Amino acid sequence: MLSDTEENYLKALLRITGEQGDTGEAGTNQLAGRLNVRPATATDMLKKLKEKQLVNYEKYGKISLTDTGRDLAVAIVRKHRLWETFLFEKLGFSWDEVHDIAEQLEHIKSEKLVEQLDKFLGYPQFDPHGDAIPTADGAYVSEVRLTLSEANTGNRYIIVAVRDNSPAFLQYVSQIGIGIHSEVTVLQQYAFDQSMALEIDGTKINISEKVAQNIYCKPL
Repeated sequence: MLSDTEENYLKALLRITGEQGDTGEAGTNQLAGRLNVRPATATDMLKKLKEKQLVNYEKYGKISLTDTGRDLAVAIVRKHRLWETFLFEKLGFSWDEVHDIAEQLEHIKSEKLVEQLDKFLGYPQFDPHGDAIPTADGAYVSEVRLTLSEANTGNRYIIVAVRDNSPAFLQYVSQIGIGIHSEVTVLQQYAFDQSMALEIDGTKINISEKVAQNIYCKPL
């Protein structure tokens, strides 16, 4: 059985190296930065995870998840996103509140509870932030999407996900009227700073390039 800290390392490695079948690698400093720990602390944990055959790691080399490590990491992500969905849909939490609570709930070990939760929610495919929820066998829904910064002027899109799940970002986009399933028309992209003018439900707004890069959409 893994500790909560070990699970957090596996989940962080999964996010860095790519969730949906990618075979990417991570660096120790990159991992340490993601978890806000010292590189030496990350190195000590990587040695433990290697002993458990959950990561491929050599000193000063790149890190990758083993098949077993990836399966465990995907299962943690699955629990996290199901709990986020439950908190949002059934308990009335806002989408900027659910992440920190789900961070605690994702470490519950009962597989039966997770499967019953999935069934109770109607087997959702996406969480409140638009991220795909892995199935019980670790599969993801494949969806073609692009960032708003890649969208074409004059075209209409539907918002499907956000890249930045921080409360500050989620609160900001909510305040300007952007949410999952919002329909937007790209009115203009300004060459000076790559900011964009959008129309949402008849209201015109401007967003920065940074905001546009953190919102996923697909054409209507």
